[in-house]
Amino acid sequence: MSAETQSVELVGEDVVGNVARAALFAALTGAFAYVSFPNPISPVPVSLQVLGVFLAGVFLGPVWGGASMAFYLVAGAAGAPIFAGGSAGFGPLVGYTAGYLWSYPFAAALVGAAVHGFDGLSDPKAVGTPRLVGGMLAGTVVIYALGTVGFALVQNVGLVEAFAVSALAFVPFEAVKIAAAVGVVRSDAAAAA
Repeated sequence: MSAETQSVELVGEDVVGNVARAALFAALTGAFAYVSFPNPISPVPVSLQVLGVFLAGVFLGPVWGGASMAFYLVAGAAGAPIFAGGSAGFGPLVGYTAGYLWSYPFAAALVGAAVHGFDGLSDPKAVGTPRLVGGMLAGTVVIYALGTVGFALVQNVGLVEAFAVSALAFVPFEAVKIAAAVGVVRSDAAAAA
């Protein structure tokens, strides 16, 4: 007696690969969160998390870049110590840094859309530097806008004061992160990925 079997593909290989890449960039952003130090002008620490947001958008595009940062938030809320300075749990998602964290999926999606458009991924190395930088600047605007509003609400301060200490205080650091992201995209190591 012989029984025939056939395999059934429940999830396509493309989806599995994209989920794996999104999880990798979520983990990378979590690792970048450990590079955190106090900002002398703001209670919000400086970290490299935003570099992870930029890279997720650039390398994964709008859909999977945004999904990657959503995975990051879910993992951190579930207790993985991947928020700034190794913090975890629901507290950071409702504290004075909440606006920044909630902005990450939107910012990564915007960076991805600016770099790739919505009709598929292009080779990031083939994208012009002005477009890369423009996409990251647009993502930074989203991060600063939500970060400022979140900071103002939680700290009970006005938007102008919140903007000064939660956005303007970070401009030099964001410029360095944008330069680093462009360097990663232009490096030979990125071409092999």
